[in-house]
Amino acid sequence: MEIIKLHHPLKPNLIPAGPVILAMGFFDGVHRGHQAVIRRAKEEAMRRHVPLAVLTYNHSPQIVYRRFEHGIHYLTGNQRKYELFERLGVDRVYQVAFTSDFGAQNPQEFVDHYLVALHPLVVVAGFDHTYGPGESATMKHLPDYARGRFAVITVPKLAAGIADEKVGSTQIKQAIRKGNIGQANQALGYHYQTGGLVVHGFARGRQIGFPTLNIDWPRWCVLPKTGVYVTRVLVNGTWYGGMANIGYDETFGDDANKTLEIFLFDFHHEVYGEKVRVKWYQRLRDTVKFNSIAALVKQMKCDQAACLAYLRDNK
Repeated sequence: MEIIKLHHPLKPNLIPAGPVILAMGFFDGVHRGHQAVIRRAKEEAMRRHVPLAVLTYNHSPQIVYRRFEHGIHYLTGNQRKYELFERLGVDRVYQVAFTSDFGAQNPQEFVDHYLVALHPLVVVAGFDHTYGPGESATMKHLPDYARGRFAVITVPKLAAGIADEKVGSTQIKQAIRKGNIGQANQALGYHYQTGGLVVHGFARGRQIGFPTLNIDWPRWCVLPKTGVYVTRVLVNGTWYGGMANIGYDETFGDDANKTLEIFLFDFHHEVYGEKVRVKWYQRLRDTVKFNSIAALVKQMKCDQAACLAYLRDNK
């Protein structure tokens, strides 16, 4: 899959010749709704025997239009997004830097300067996709701006998401933050993943027989709420079952920031400095402050058994 990074104003020499089918959207999470858009575009590309291209952005367009009080969070970083695109059969990705200058274009300018320049036979997007602020930048008006230079396909709402709502990135983020990993995974169409770097912690897990990977995660990613979770972790190309704890070290009483620690099953290696990937399956319970280390260890053994049973039954 080819990745072409663009910055406003567009340099036409960066655009390969020849027609494409173009799917457009930010596609945070590449969830089931996004997959429906890309699959519809892929069908059209195969029917017309031309490449499938995706037009997306390096970060959320909303960064240009408003302030985020608590920072901005994503379901997928760009590299993960590219992996999911490639699985869906995308041939080329145009990643545009969404800047103030780019965002200042009116809808007609965006169509003339970008969409037409990418040589689309057909532009495909979801029913609620917008390409600028205001009511004029909707899919309803795109055929008017196209002026016959390309066809437009609008993919309808994909329901049966969380609580039968539209499958959307905002709803999925809310589910993850509440610990509803099963609901989030259903809407995503795959198991939610985060990444991070293995760093040193307090080594208390090692002292009680449960050595953990302490993972420093990117602050832009959406981390589930505090609790104990069933996970798998990708370390050096191999997936290992694991029991994750997201919390604040209640039992030992440290006044610390939120931590992510994962005890891996059948794993006996030092991997500090390695980048790992975490696949989230199910939340087991809340974090609890235990009265003794013995009580903590007893509960952790129960959690381990529950995790192993889940992973055994959900291979």
